[in-house]
Amino acid sequence: MADPSSPLMALREGRWFKLICGASFQHLPAIRSLALAYGLAGAHCIDVAADPAVVAAVRSAWAIAPTLGFTPPDWTPPWLMVSLNDGEDPHFRKAFFDPATCPPDCQRPCEQVCPTQAIAAWPNSEGITPGILEPLCYGCGRCLPVCPHGRIIAHYRGLSPVRVGPLLLEMAPDALEIHTQIGRDRAFERLWRVIAPDLLGQIKLVAVSCPGGPGHGDYLKTLYDIMAPDLAIADCTLLWQTDGRPMSGDIGGGTTHAAIALAQETLALNLPGFVQLAGGTNDHTWPRLQALGLLDAIAGVAYGGYGRSQLQPIFDELDAIAHDRGQALNLEDIPPLLHRAVDRARAIVGLHHPAPATPMPP
Repeated sequence: MADPSSPLMALREGRWFKLICGASFQHLPAIRSLALAYGLAGAHCIDVAADPAVVAAVRSAWAIAPTLGFTPPDWTPPWLMVSLNDGEDPHFRKAFFDPATCPPDCQRPCEQVCPTQAIAAWPNSEGITPGILEPLCYGCGRCLPVCPHGRIIAHYRGLSPVRVGPLLLEMAPDALEIHTQIGRDRAFERLWRVIAPDLLGQIKLVAVSCPGGPGHGDYLKTLYDIMAPDLAIADCTLLWQTDGRPMSGDIGGGTTHAAIALAQETLALNLPGFVQLAGGTNDHTWPRLQALGLLDAIAGVAYGGYGRSQLQPIFDELDAIAHDRGQALNLEDIPPLLHRAVDRARAIVGLHHPAPATPMPP
């Protein structure tokens, strides 16, 4: 019998919970803390940047997890997913500006809208702000339109197909996510041809993330035709991620409507594989799905900005303690904060995806 807590069983039963750390988010302390808290809370998958340092941070958290008293002896970590892209994509960008060109009297609205405090507000040794702290930026783009002087730009990044194969072999993830957009079937196929021969035997799940638009259904069918021959001979699950309103779930409850609408459109295609929501998901998503009678149709939900933001105040407390002590600290070094983080993560995982809970340690 399959383990009822396994990711594959969660997909089949519509209980799948994925945390999105961010395809270009590279702040290792935050990623490690998120992976630890949500891993202990019962998340089925953690989605991170295809960066060996990020993957190592996640695995270091999961290595310590069984010793903390939160999990049963047979606990296994969530699936580790890394994200790839077949072209320019907002998930694979970093904002940039030269702070030396900013007028001294600027009110810095960019700082106010940045969800990760990636835009520094303090002077450096040269008397100017250091601009955008690159590891903290995950490409949400909220700073781009609010700059009154138009000085912030986006730099897009991604792995060339030549680098993908060796890097994935080095990181050995459990799952892959391919971000694509309508009309990029040739680019998608080039990337797929790199992945398919050597990696599908090792990968448990492949997710395709695509925003909506004219021709969305036909495009997904084209992608399935590209993947189908390889998936037919590989023990690999297919997941369609409906990226309704990318990187917006922490803005407000209304953002979830786009994710649900795209999920309904995708479900109507009756494509093989599971359907999972993302892009605008938050605490309004699951109740809305329930009200619409869609809980039996979807496999689950992925949470990005919303899931991260719920634990950020706890991480801020950890940073303050570390600053006061003058030393680097991991989340497990301060047990009361670890308990609060896991408790908060469990509330999010368990509320939307009921599963047997393990007792909190004393």
